[in-house]
Amino acid sequence: MNHNITNLIAAIVLSVGIIFGWQHFYEKPKLEKLTASHKAYNQQLELQKQTTAIATTNTRAEAIATTENLRVQITSPSLSGSINLKGLRFDDLTLSKYKHDLTQNSKPVELLSPSASEDAFFVEVGWFSTDVTNLPNSSTQWQTDNKELTPTQAVNLTWINPEGVEFLVNISMDNDYLFTIKQTTTNNSNQKIAIQYYGLINRNYTNKEKAINILHQGLIGSINGELQEYSYEDIKDKKLHKFSMTSINWLGITDKYWLTAFIPDAGHQYSSNLNYAIKTGFEKFQVDFMSPSQPIEPGNISTVTHRLFAGAKKVDLLDKYEQQYNIKLFDRAIDFGWFYILTKPVFNAMSFFYNYVGNFGVSILIVTVIIKLLMFSLANKSYRSMKKIKKLQPEIERIRALYNDDKMRLNKEIMELYKREKASPLSGCLPLFVQIPVFFSIYKVLYVTIEMRHAPFFGWIKDLSAPDPTSIFNLFGLLSFTPPSFLLIGAWPIFMALTMFLQQRMSPEPADPTQAQVMRFMPLIFLVMFSSFPAGLLIYWSWNNILSIIQQYYINKLDKNSN
Repeated sequence: MNHNITNLIAAIVLSVGIIFGWQHFYEKPKLEKLTASHKAYNQQLELQKQTTAIATTNTRAEAIATTENLRVQITSPSLSGSINLKGLRFDDLTLSKYKHDLTQNSKPVELLSPSASEDAFFVEVGWFSTDVTNLPNSSTQWQTDNKELTPTQAVNLTWINPEGVEFLVNISMDNDYLFTIKQTTTNNSNQKIAIQYYGLINRNYTNKEKAINILHQGLIGSINGELQEYSYEDIKDKKLHKFSMTSINWLGITDKYWLTAFIPDAGHQYSSNLNYAIKTGFEKFQVDFMSPSQPIEPGNISTVTHRLFAGAKKVDLLDKYEQQYNIKLFDRAIDFGWFYILTKPVFNAMSFFYNYVGNFGVSILIVTVIIKLLMFSLANKSYRSMKKIKKLQPEIERIRALYNDDKMRLNKEIMELYKREKASPLSGCLPLFVQIPVFFSIYKVLYVTIEMRHAPFFGWIKDLSAPDPTSIFNLFGLLSFTPPSFLLIGAWPIFMALTMFLQQRMSPEPADPTQAQVMRFMPLIFLVMFSSFPAGLLIYWSWNNILSIIQQYYINKLDKNSN
């Protein structure tokens, strides 16, 4: 029985390594296999792109320049860009506060781009009707009362069709990433009309966005209060996914850090489509929604008010909008994962301490201390139980020798021994089980939150969300060459492995020789697997090991004094 239990403990420890290595040893080959399976398709798509006569080759700047005089400029502390008056499209938006990388000349992140560019990504609002012949469309030239949209200055765009129906769009914005779009229809014709309002987000998918299997990227929304997530591959396989007359809380397209999403007027239900198509040689994805038909008598008006979020997925900002406008599950645009109930509180704790210390790396250290204190009694119980089990090992071996031919009696005698000595062979595993969700929560926080992106620690760690950039194979930068990626084992992974080794030396060694041998190799295994993980995670694990060493020293001292 004891042999089986020690094997179980060893299996649990190995499981942690397997889980941590899942992404590298399973998901990565899986992604490569998927890429290979689509290779022929992508080659065919590229050929179509090259041979399609109307396929565009315009750069983003060229596409914007062609309509330079037909645009309303967008200026705010967080955004810059413009709205195309031809077709009334949000197709030029740059996130002023975020750059592509940490290099000195890195450009700000460009979120939206015109339909004539290769990276087309635009937003459009409009009207649909079966009994109005002339409706605004992608070629309509809108008139504006202002040439600049700012947080303190809204714009009004108007267009009147030959029948006298007036279409008005009032657009305002806040200091962050939220636009308010008010569509008004005034029926100045001599007959009753019926109008439907729609909004859409259309995007070329150029595969520049690297697929990441541990978080969602693609089409997303909250429908009837439930989170709906569809990857690009999901919609590509289905071609079309429909929702009929439902409550759309919000709907859009998400990247790792950025979100473009509509929050439709809550006064209506909508039909919605998630689309995939190949046009002009490009793969295009679109989310759209359309209201029910709204009858408008002559001389009357109809109005809907939508909101558009286009920007960085800052946790506190999404929370604020969710509460202010009752946008259900809006914070779930950030993929906190299965452990949401733990991951978000961990982030909130880090953010709280960041407000005082000004460094997310230091916040991680503080939160680790708090987690360690919460688990203190549990860890103490585990350490003492491991010592007790080791002391009982000679008696267990004696029982095994006596009843080796009678497995039932052997198990019974060992269990009675544990019960008599009040020792639990599985208690040593409990802290490990508790620590796994904590580990993944911190990993998720580092990996998916915009607040951790490009967040520095000290020294050479300029980005807590990226791996340690140093490598022992070029003597941490002293030698002038860059090792291949599989040899990028930096200073923090090495420090983490050393602290793990020291922790093992201070802890009671497992009684089972096989298990003890496996445990000796764990620091080396973790060193290799953790080398590609975010530096912030290595800082957490190393600091956690140091605290465990201090705790173990304290427990050993108490036990020594008590004897």
